[in-house]
Amino acid sequence: MTAEGNPRVQVIHPQARVQESGQLWGWLQELVSNNGSDLLLVADAPAALRVEGELVSIGSAPLTSDEIEQAVVPAMALHAREDYERDHIGDSSYRVEGLGRFRINLHRERGRTAATVRALPSKVPVLTDLRLPAGVAGLANLRRGLVIIGGATGSGKTTTLAGLVNEINQRDARHIVTIEDPIEYEHKHEKSVIEQVEIGIDAPDFPTALRAAMRQAPDVIVVGEMRDSETARIALSAAETGHLVFTTLHTTDAASTVSRIADSFPQERQHTVRAEMAMAMAAMLTQILVPGKNGKRVPAAELLMVSYGARQHIRKNALQHLHQEITITRKQGSFTLEESLSQLVFQQELSREDAMTRALHPDDLDTLLKAKGF
Repeated sequence: MTAEGNPRVQVIHPQARVQESGQLWGWLQELVSNNGSDLLLVADAPAALRVEGELVSIGSAPLTSDEIEQAVVPAMALHAREDYERDHIGDSSYRVEGLGRFRINLHRERGRTAATVRALPSKVPVLTDLRLPAGVAGLANLRRGLVIIGGATGSGKTTTLAGLVNEINQRDARHIVTIEDPIEYEHKHEKSVIEQVEIGIDAPDFPTALRAAMRQAPDVIVVGEMRDSETARIALSAAETGHLVFTTLHTTDAASTVSRIADSFPQERQHTVRAEMAMAMAAMLTQILVPGKNGKRVPAAELLMVSYGARQHIRKNALQHLHQEITITRKQGSFTLEESLSQLVFQQELSREDAMTRALHPDDLDTLLKAKGF
């Protein structure tokens, strides 16, 4: 379907690009000037931006695979080019003077080159500015254990993670090691000392970097994404031995978070892994971004602070009971997605209809909204 034929795609006919600086530079200039989050480059479609969750097509001329490769490959770090040549997938950070930092994912689709370029904020987020439910801030007070932030791509997991690190950095004298691919937010040393390890530049992969971090006497370890069972195994070990470990997963609730980790291991190991998770887990946060009434996306979230009951359910693989543990541990800071959504409706930031479509337990949300007169 062409951009003109898609009602969700707005078409912008841009001013003449600065061709002397290269086509990618021109696209990135438009990404920044439109306050977009992502630049999407796919063969047979025009370059497109994602702005507040909606696609914005830049002009109408479709790109070719060769055009995308010629524009993007020169911006990739050497290790990412080698990854792309070998595996047809490469990730790299990219800094442009006057425009900022970007994360590039170069990949293949239908045998052709494609790319997604994400604009990386220049300023580390302040946790209170993210408009997350108040209970999320309590995660920065933890001293040990594994904290997993779940959510779909683009739900703000990495931003929340950076906000929590910044909260610790502003308040506590701690040694923090972050492991990312690539580094998205660049932290300055405040009260804490922060080392930021970038995969492909400072270490070859997450497991290697995580093992090395364990030998660096950190108080806090941040793993950008738990991508494989080996990374999960080391992260669980770090959390069990007294470190505070933050990481992210593409999951939608506490039950799917536990399942995702356990299922990454062979069947014969899964019972043992669940026992390790039961010991290591401190909290599981999942979040979404929903379109608000003012056109801006607003976050909603669910938080389970893991206590004795949840540990027993994880150990026994009785994950269907984790949701009720949120209510039981509300005094420890837990809250449901439905409570978060109902608060947004109450604050008139979200319509009742939009809230209902996002709820995992619509009946619970309906009860909460009726109790508030909605």
